[in-house]
Amino acid sequence: MNWDQLVAGVELPFHADLKVPALTEVRLAMPQPEVITDVVAVAHAAVIERFAGSVTPGMTVAVGAGSRGLRERVTLLRGTITGLRALGAEPFVVPAMGSHGGAKAEGQVAMLHSLGITEEAVGAEIRATMETVEVARTAAGMPLYLDRHAAGADRILPVNRIKPHTCFTGPIESGCAKMAVVGFGKQPGAAQIHACGPVEMRNRVVDGIAALRATGRLLGGVASIESADGEVVRVQALSADGVGGQDEIDLTNYSRDLVPPLPFPQIDVLIIEKGGKDISGTTIDPNVTGRFWVHGLRDLAEPDVSAIVLLDITAVSAGNALGIGFADFIPVSLAEKVDWQKTYINCFTAGIAGLRRSRMPMVLPTDDDCIKAALSMCGRAFDQPKRVVRIESTLHLTRCWVSDTLLRELPAGSVVAA
Repeated sequence: MNWDQLVAGVELPFHADLKVPALTEVRLAMPQPEVITDVVAVAHAAVIERFAGSVTPGMTVAVGAGSRGLRERVTLLRGTITGLRALGAEPFVVPAMGSHGGAKAEGQVAMLHSLGITEEAVGAEIRATMETVEVARTAAGMPLYLDRHAAGADRILPVNRIKPHTCFTGPIESGCAKMAVVGFGKQPGAAQIHACGPVEMRNRVVDGIAALRATGRLLGGVASIESADGEVVRVQALSADGVGGQDEIDLTNYSRDLVPPLPFPQIDVLIIEKGGKDISGTTIDPNVTGRFWVHGLRDLAEPDVSAIVLLDITAVSAGNALGIGFADFIPVSLAEKVDWQKTYINCFTAGIAGLRRSRMPMVLPTDDDCIKAALSMCGRAFDQPKRVVRIESTLHLTRCWVSDTLLRELPAGSVVAA
């Protein structure tokens, strides 16, 4: 689709006196836990300590690698794999990312490569397929799927960051349990979980991990926690009982404190420089913006954002823009990057969570046009001061740029950058 031609000649009725406010950089006050400097060593040691009595020589272990935005994804996997090998296991990597990568094996491998996850980097073979095997059923009769390579291994081991989810709330959200039930299940596993509303989605993840655990196929998990600025602050190996159990519940609660929403009650215009699948599964993280837009799941009371401008998506996304509907305005340059085949496959897999989030925002010629349109339509007159926030992305949110109106509303501990 030629978006330039579609918007060519469109005259935008901006008021002659409309001004884009100047923005000031602000460093936000965020929790600063101690940073792990050698993730390989810590993951290696955690795996040996946790699984020394569970791994037998020659045991094959399918290690799950996802598509999420983990800062130390390669080192976390490498440490996990060296730890398993030290115990005598024979690990290999499988893409555990549901339908991402266009629901094609080669697309998922390409996504891993774009994230730096190669066989050379992690020290293990990558085996990719979209074929699945049913390995269990929940008490309610829901089938549990594993990708064919994972189903053929003696055990599976999800390796994932634990953080708040974008589609449901519960005692466990995004982490090892969800990767085991959804990511390893490829497109059919992801579809049957995401097809539900947020309450049923939560219940299916909890019931699914219990059923998968009962098969004896789950070795456990390796979880990481990141601070707001993207540093790894905890690496923990979980037993099979700990995945979806109290250990993961405790880590989920801890992670919520490290991923706070934008600290302003009211925002007239939020400008996001880039979104992407490596930033959030929904391109823009609703836990930061407050917009969830899923039937049955309430938006956050704060921040209350009137208009959102999204300027770009990451190359790693490969055109998958599920969540683009969170934005109200995007430039032509972004619209031309969207691969609607990949986006719609992901949206259908997401079920009700993909419904509103896949809608097309208003497409305007330039970044500046999008910003002026948001200022014009945010509910404040052209001559009224606007509460404007600009961020690089919804991942690793430690700084932002704000208009003068918000400088008077900075949260405690936040400072104007020198």
